Order: sequence, then C-alpha cells, then structure tokens
Amino acid sequence: MRLTGVADLLAPRRPRVAGANSSGWSAPPLDPAYGVEVPFACGYDDGPASLDLLNKARVTQCALSRVCGSCGEGLDRPLAFVGTGEEDGRNAFHFPPLHPACADRLVATLRDHGIPVPGQVARHGAGDPVVVTCAAFEFVRPTAADPDRRPVFTPLR
Repeated sequence: MRLTGVADLLAPRRPRVAGANSSGWSAPPLDPAYGVEVPFACGYDDGPASLDLLNKARVTQCALSRVCGSCGEGLDRPLAFVGTGEEDGRNAFHFPPLHPACADRLVATLRDHGIPVPGQVARHGAGDPVVVTCAAFEFVRPTAADPDRRPVFTPLR
C-alpha cells in the first residue's frame, strides 16, 4: 500500500471488511453460539468471530494503537479493563482496554447471557466479571518461557 498524503498517515488502521457502513467500517458480527455482538478483539478479518476467542493480533493492535477492545475506536482516559476476579487480584488482564461505557455494555452482556469473560475458560464459581478503571496501562508480551502465551495488560492504578 502506498501513502498518498498526510491524511493516510493519520487514518485509523483497522481492516476494512465487506458490508461496511457509510464510515467504511462494518457492524460487529454476531456470535453464532450466543447471538450477541462480538467485540473487536474477538473477531478475525477472514474467519471466526466468537466471544470464546481472543485474536492475538487485534489484542496487540488495541494495545499499540490505543483502540477499544470492544468497539475498535480510539481510546481516551479513563480506560477500563474487564476480567475475572483472579485477573483483578493479579492486576493482569488478558482482554484489551475499553471505553468505560463499552466495558459496562460488555459486562451486562456477559451477565445477561452467562458468558465467561472473552478469552477465559468458563469455570464453575468464577464469579461476575470485574471492571477496573485506570488512566494508563503496561502491555506485556509473553516470552517463549511463559506457559500462558497470551499478552497481559497491567492497569496502572
């Protein structure tokens, strides 16, 4: 792809997909198992879209480009993270940062449909999703020695 001007440098770098709306971006796909919208970080450009998946490339895009893991739009402060009580206790989340309103919608959807936090394995007694707000975060990429190969977000509280 060749850049034609300054506007190309400043344009958001989200993939364009078939069926796009007037702004050039498509509506979120529906999860076939739950019938709810799939967050940006849980979809793939050319394949599955499910609340049971986390697309590692999109998770990294959310971190480096500071875009919301739910709607894919640019982030501002405050940021919100949705995770399990265990993730909150470790201060290490796997789902990327969100707008606070997107976090509230995601948590409501998860609770209403009994869905685990995206990217987490459903466990009996896992409890309600936790929302943590902060102004900044650290993004930690896994090393080859890490048994859990998922990137981690550490909210700076």
